Amino acid sequence: MKSYVARRLDVIEPSPTLAITALANSLKAEGKDVVGFGAGEPDFDTPQFIKDAAIAALQAGQTKYTAVSGIPSLKKAIVDKFQRENALTFKPEQVIVSTGGKQVLYNLFMAIMNPGDEVIIPAPYWVSYKDIVTLAEGKAVLVQAPIEQNFKITPQQLEQAITPKTKVFLINSPSNPTGAAYTETELKALAAVLEKYPDILIVSDDIYEKLMYDGIPFFNLPMVSPALRSRSVIVNGMSKAYAMTGWRLGYAASEQTEIIKAMDTIQGQSTSNANSFAQKGGEAALNGDQSFIEEMKKAFVERRNYVVKELSAIRGLKVPMPEGAFYVFPDISGLLEAPGFKRLMAEHPEEKDPGKLLSSVLLKEHLVAVVPGSAFGYENGFRISYATSMAQIEKGVSRIRACIESFW
Repeated sequence: MKSYVARRLDVIEPSPTLAITALANSLKAEGKDVVGFGAGEPDFDTPQFIKDAAIAALQAGQTKYTAVSGIPSLKKAIVDKFQRENALTFKPEQVIVSTGGKQVLYNLFMAIMNPGDEVIIPAPYWVSYKDIVTLAEGKAVLVQAPIEQNFKITPQQLEQAITPKTKVFLINSPSNPTGAAYTETELKALAAVLEKYPDILIVSDDIYEKLMYDGIPFFNLPMVSPALRSRSVIVNGMSKAYAMTGWRLGYAASEQTEIIKAMDTIQGQSTSNANSFAQKGGEAALNGDQSFIEEMKKAFVERRNYVVKELSAIRGLKVPMPEGAFYVFPDISGLLEAPGFKRLMAEHPEEKDPGKLLSSVLLKEHLVAVVPGSAFGYENGFRISYATSMAQIEKGVSRIRACIESFW
């Protein structure tokens, strides 16, 4: 029978994180006690004052279409946020609001990519980057940042990856999946390379900006390099910092007004505006009391410290301390020599990916859902989201220990 599915889908995969979460949920529905470390979603509720703002907008009849790029008051709140927190100046017409940070990135790459344009992406990388670039007919150039470099690329690696076809350098700090964050010094070193190539656009995904720990300050490339500001696009959103994942609110800002206009055109022919009353909630989030974030960070730090300490004590795992976000990314290279794991690999010759095989065993035999590292371009690892309760974390880590220790 003729297939009606477009061939473009042959080169992309469904989101592994969503697939893992769906499988874990199906096992839970069967009554099994699954610990879910898959979803990157805070387990905190959205602060009440944000919900109240949306409810008030709903009750006031703000239920109609808005301008495609967002309501003026939210765009002003975003402009004010950049000035107040990042010392970056934008005009309202240089800001766009979309249905989540993922939609922002999709619109952006659809708006700027031509066939064959190259996008440099440090790996491990967030699962959707590569596929979004591919759907936009671009080529993702993956630069491996191994655990020995704390999952961060060097200026030398960046320069070696640049070709005449390079159009974009995409950076996510703090990172999903590793939690690694570039320091001001490290960013300045990367900026020094990029300043030599004036045609490269910088895309800074700052979605975890407010989730930095241990007193480490946040910086992005436009903040450390005035020369890069005029050719940067900053992507951010409400999901992570304000526990608003289901609200679907993301935004971007750039001095390249034509890029924002192009994104507006793409959005106008796809989703149109983000939810009208949710935008009022986003406005309240940016303008309101930020103390909720500090309380959430305290809980995340406690969880992070526990996970890193406990997993680091397991033979075969290397576990760097994340500087931000809410993920831990253990490296399993040391596990490959374990007798039991060698037997497991031999029993499953069809599976060449050790991280995927381990993740499968953890879920099916130990009822712990983690995401295999290959989803992020790094096979010898897996990602744990500690955006869940300490009780669940303790139970899940105990099961991971039992599984891995059984291989030795």
